[in-house]
Amino acid sequence: MRAREFESPRVEDRFRGLLEAAPDAMVIVDGSGTIRLVNAQTETLFGYQRAELLGRPVEMLIPGRFRAHHSVHRDGYAVTRQVRPMGAGLELHGLRKDGSEFPVEISLSPLETSDGLLVSAAVRDVSERKAAEERFRSLLESAPDAMVIVDDNGTIKLVNAQTETLFGYPRKELLGRPVELLVPERFRSHHKLHRAGYATNQQVRPMGAGLELHGLRKDGSEFPVEISLSPLETSDGLLVSAAVRDVSERKAAEARINELAALVESSQDAILAKTLDGRITYWNTAAQRLYGYTAEEAIGRHVSMLAPAEHKDEIILLLERLREGEKIEHFETFRLTSIGRMLDVDVTLWPTRDPGGRVIGACAIVRDISDRKRAEAELTALYKQQKHIALTLQRSLMGTPPAIPGLPTASRYRPATQGAGVGGDWFDLIPLGAGRVGIVIGDVMGRGLEAASVMGQLRAAAHALAKTGMQPRQLMQALDAVVADLDVPDQLVTCCYLVIAPDTGSVTTCSAGHLPTLVAVPRDGTRRLPAPVNAPLGVGDVLYQQSTVEIPPGATLVLYTDGMVETPGSDIEYQIDVLTAALSDAFTSGAGLETVADHVLATLLPDAEAHNDDVTLLLAQFPAAPLATATTELPAVASAVSEGRSFAVKTLTEWDCAHRADDARLLVSEVLTNAVQHAEGPLVLHLRRTDTELAIEISDQSPHLPQPRPAAEDDESGRGLILVDTLADSWGVRPTDQGKTTWFTLRL
Repeated sequence: MRAREFESPRVEDRFRGLLEAAPDAMVIVDGSGTIRLVNAQTETLFGYQRAELLGRPVEMLIPGRFRAHHSVHRDGYAVTRQVRPMGAGLELHGLRKDGSEFPVEISLSPLETSDGLLVSAAVRDVSERKAAEERFRSLLESAPDAMVIVDDNGTIKLVNAQTETLFGYPRKELLGRPVELLVPERFRSHHKLHRAGYATNQQVRPMGAGLELHGLRKDGSEFPVEISLSPLETSDGLLVSAAVRDVSERKAAEARINELAALVESSQDAILAKTLDGRITYWNTAAQRLYGYTAEEAIGRHVSMLAPAEHKDEIILLLERLREGEKIEHFETFRLTSIGRMLDVDVTLWPTRDPGGRVIGACAIVRDISDRKRAEAELTALYKQQKHIALTLQRSLMGTPPAIPGLPTASRYRPATQGAGVGGDWFDLIPLGAGRVGIVIGDVMGRGLEAASVMGQLRAAAHALAKTGMQPRQLMQALDAVVADLDVPDQLVTCCYLVIAPDTGSVTTCSAGHLPTLVAVPRDGTRRLPAPVNAPLGVGDVLYQQSTVEIPPGATLVLYTDGMVETPGSDIEYQIDVLTAALSDAFTSGAGLETVADHVLATLLPDAEAHNDDVTLLLAQFPAAPLATATTELPAVASAVSEGRSFAVKTLTEWDCAHRADDARLLVSEVLTNAVQHAEGPLVLHLRRTDTELAIEISDQSPHLPQPRPAAEDDESGRGLILVDTLADSWGVRPTDQGKTTWFTLRL
């Protein structure tokens, strides 16, 4: 516009009218930056009256921190003089009269006048737009996914913090770069085609529907993504917003789910799912094989179709337990197939829950155990048969001790409840003649047929050796040699041998590592029988010792094996004390031996099916003293025979046993004659009488045992022992520490 046109009043009025009608604040300044003209919008925007602005420097409308730079930019504009936005690429701010700042956009236009250059500045408050942009950026930053905004050339214009985190690039390394930077190399050429196609078909949709999409991190690693595209029409043209989500975890979860699904389908066990009201919702291939129903036939039906009539209520109870969140493991029951065949099954059920933890259904794993049940039944029958055979063998090897007149006993044997029950325990009662009784108890370490075999051989050997009348220490020495001869590696045997002599009221004991014998005395409690403890049989090179202890008539000897007192986690000495207390309690009550034995077992072995070793218990009540005894000592001379005969006849007459005096006189004469001829004195003649028997013993100082032998017709000797064997009810010879004792009995 030329100056003369501007100065024309009519033109000036028209100009002022246009200025006032402008939607933006219009500020016209001269070359020195002085405000020459403003419109009403300027007053409204900046809060000044027009008079307060005219003639003032334009910097009054600029925050103080920008004023120095503004004068420089203003001088530069005087040189370039072109219509353009002011401060392109900069954040511009205006300053109101009240001191508040606000963001602005300014467009500059030069005006040539007669007074020189004027510059028209159109000022627009962009507070709302900036606020909207800020809200947009905040929304962008708060988005859970990586947001990448590109223009129609594929140049990245905007990203959020999630994009930096996901791809590993700082924001400044992405802005202005092609979006293909984030796409693996092998997909880039196709990506450009897809991007161009989207520009012609703008709609909100997933990118690459049906395709596997991948992102590329700065470190070169790839990861699966999902991308949602949205078009944004702006004044600068089309922008495309891409929401990028890393689906690595979901893909891995899907892979795991697929694997699990494959496992479920390939499982040999029937797997089914159901609702809490029992409707079947899943049925795998194994379920079809097991029950005979296809998935189509089973799904939707009630699970009770699989239960026999007598188990229908069981289904209801199981569903109730599942509703309570209970897991049910290895529940054994019966189920029906589609053709009505009954199955033994093992069922494991567990509740399924929604994300909130509420039980919404249940799953079941069902295994056919029919074959296992049949095998178990067969195995049980076989086990019972084998155990019966083993116990028969055990009892056969252990033998049945004879009842001994005058010696009340009670015994218990319990085989081990594990394995075949065969063990190495044994006991025996051995009549030794003349009122004496041998008691032996032993335990071969270990279990099984080998232990039982060793036990059988030792029992037979002990019985035979005891019959010779040898003393306990001698018998134990002999058994030690037997164990060595058996040549069983690492085989140890505990054993205890006692000899009861009622006429002397004594017990002679030798123990080879066995548990202590207990003595229960009426009204005097229970105590341990004193005896030296020797090494177990099988150790070798052991000199066994014995001891003799007096026992009152009526006392009870208690012998047992370690199965009675040896339990896991318990001290064996403590258990022996428990046994002692149980015996004291039982005998205090005056119970008989059988009752005492039962009480002891019930106290120490309350669970009859839970001991892993065989158990032996023997109670033997010491016999009452003989009715009468008589003893005389004789020299080893010929006259001793006559003197002995007279003593025997006189004693029997006094005992009202004259009817056996003749036999007794003849037998005493024969035995004394042998002693005088073949042994050393002094000689001891001892007679003992009980209710049923007369026992006579002749002891001498010679260790040589007499041997019966056939005598020729012209022999003057050799008939004595044959005569004894013929007339006596029983007879024998036993060695003693001083020599030997020959004895015989006559029944009364």
